[in-house]
Amino acid sequence: MGMNKIHRRLRADSVLPEYDFSGGVRGKYANRFAEGTIMVVLDPDVAELFPDPQSANNALRALDQIIRQRARETSRLKRS
Repeated sequence: MGMNKIHRRLRADSVLPEYDFSGGVRGKYANRFAEGTIMVVLDPDVAELFPDPQSANNALRALDQIIRQRARETSRLKRS
Protein backbone atom coordinates (compact mmCIF):
# COMPACT_ATOMS: atom_id res chain seq x y z
CA MET A 1 0.00 0.00 0.00
CA GLY A 2 1.44 3.39 -1.01
CA MET A 3 2.05 6.20 1.43
CA ASN A 4 -0.81 8.32 0.03
CA LYS A 5 -3.32 5.51 0.55
CA ILE A 6 -2.17 5.04 4.13
CA HIS A 7 -2.41 8.77 4.79
CA ARG A 8 -5.93 8.93 3.33
CA ARG A 9 -7.03 5.97 5.44
CA LEU A 10 -5.64 7.55 8.61
CA ARG A 11 -7.49 10.80 7.88
CA ALA A 12 -10.77 9.00 7.16
CA ASP A 13 -10.48 6.92 10.33
CA SER A 14 -9.89 10.02 12.47
CA VAL A 15 -13.30 11.55 11.64
CA LEU A 16 -15.79 10.94 14.41
CA PRO A 17 -18.95 9.05 13.42
CA GLU A 18 -21.25 11.88 14.52
CA TYR A 19 -19.83 14.15 11.79
CA ASP A 20 -21.85 13.67 8.62
CA PHE A 21 -20.40 15.34 5.55
CA SER A 22 -22.55 13.42 3.08
CA GLY A 23 -24.55 16.57 2.23
CA GLY A 24 -21.46 18.76 1.99
CA VAL A 25 -20.50 20.64 -1.14
CA ARG A 26 -16.81 20.77 -1.95
CA GLY A 27 -15.57 24.32 -2.54
CA LYS A 28 -18.91 25.93 -1.64
CA TYR A 29 -17.22 29.05 -0.23
CA ALA A 30 -14.05 29.02 -2.36
CA ASN A 31 -15.13 32.05 -4.41
CA ARG A 32 -15.74 34.07 -1.25
CA PHE A 33 -12.19 33.43 -0.09
CA ALA A 34 -10.89 34.48 -3.48
CA GLU A 35 -12.87 37.74 -3.19
CA GLY A 36 -11.23 38.57 0.11
CA THR A 37 -14.07 37.56 2.42
CA ILE A 38 -12.93 36.64 5.91
CA MET A 39 -14.72 33.73 7.53
CA VAL A 40 -15.06 33.96 11.31
CA VAL A 41 -16.27 31.23 13.64
CA LEU A 42 -18.38 32.62 16.44
CA ASP A 43 -18.70 31.00 19.82
CA PRO A 44 -22.17 29.48 20.20
CA ASP A 45 -23.32 32.04 22.78
CA VAL A 46 -22.32 34.89 20.45
CA ALA A 47 -23.84 33.22 17.38
CA GLU A 48 -27.21 33.07 19.18
CA LEU A 49 -27.29 36.88 19.14
CA PHE A 50 -27.31 37.07 15.34
CA PRO A 51 -30.06 35.51 13.22
CA ASP A 52 -28.08 35.96 9.99
CA PRO A 53 -24.72 37.19 8.65
CA GLN A 54 -26.10 40.63 7.80
CA SER A 55 -27.07 41.33 11.42
CA ALA A 56 -23.57 40.34 12.58
CA ASN A 57 -22.02 42.65 9.97
CA ASN A 58 -24.32 45.51 11.01
CA ALA A 59 -23.38 45.07 14.66
CA LEU A 60 -19.67 45.07 13.85
CA ARG A 61 -20.05 48.21 11.71
CA ALA A 62 -21.86 49.94 14.57
CA LEU A 63 -19.11 48.90 16.97
CA ASP A 64 -16.51 50.27 14.55
CA GLN A 65 -18.31 53.64 14.49
CA ILE A 66 -18.38 53.74 18.29
CA ILE A 67 -14.67 52.93 18.52
CA ARG A 68 -13.75 55.56 15.94
CA GLN A 69 -15.92 58.19 17.65
CA ARG A 70 -14.33 57.46 21.03
CA ALA A 71 -10.85 57.67 19.48
CA ARG A 72 -11.67 61.08 18.01
CA GLU A 73 -13.02 62.30 21.36
CA THR A 74 -9.96 61.01 23.21
CA SER A 75 -7.65 62.62 20.67
CA ARG A 76 -9.52 65.94 21.01
CA LEU A 77 -9.27 65.85 24.82
CA LYS A 78 -5.53 65.19 24.73
CA ARG A 79 -4.98 68.25 22.52
CA SER A 80 -6.94 70.52 24.88
